[in-house]
Amino acid sequence: MAEDGALSRILNQLRRAVGAAPEPDPVRAEQVAALVWRKAGKKKVEVLLITSRGTGRWILPKGWIETGEAMADAAAREAWEEAGVEGSVTEQPVGTYDYDKIEDDGEAIPCRTHVFALAVTRQAKDWPERDERERKWVPAADAAGMVEEPELTALLDAFATGWKKMAA
Repeated sequence: MAEDGALSRILNQLRRAVGAAPEPDPVRAEQVAALVWRKAGKKKVEVLLITSRGTGRWILPKGWIETGEAMADAAAREAWEEAGVEGSVTEQPVGTYDYDKIEDDGEAIPCRTHVFALAVTRQAKDWPERDERERKWVPAADAAGMVEEPELTALLDAFATGWKKMAA
């Protein structure tokens, strides 16, 4: 089963590389995330992490796609609701990662998260989930060591070195 998931991710990466839409994973629920970033000097970039509501661990703003909503638009909406930022979002995901979302009742929902880069243009002092989360700007290379999901760690590592190409 894990091999099927890895193969599905590789095929979807190839589809995106040639401009084709990724296939949905029949086993995993689809979510989106915003990899919010800003320049920090000429050659450095920072990433915005937020805390999850349940455990307080560091994550990217992420969530469910609303009916009829484009994935990129959903990622931008989640960035606003959870982190209070707005900006320019990539039309295509810069990567994906899988994780199990633990519901309040303890049920685990397998999720595939499509990650979109969002170059921040505005950071608000007040936003919908301000009282529920912390946000923190960190060097992109440091962000990789702060998250728990291995595939997200790899994606953040790749972004730290290839952000100019990935965020274009």
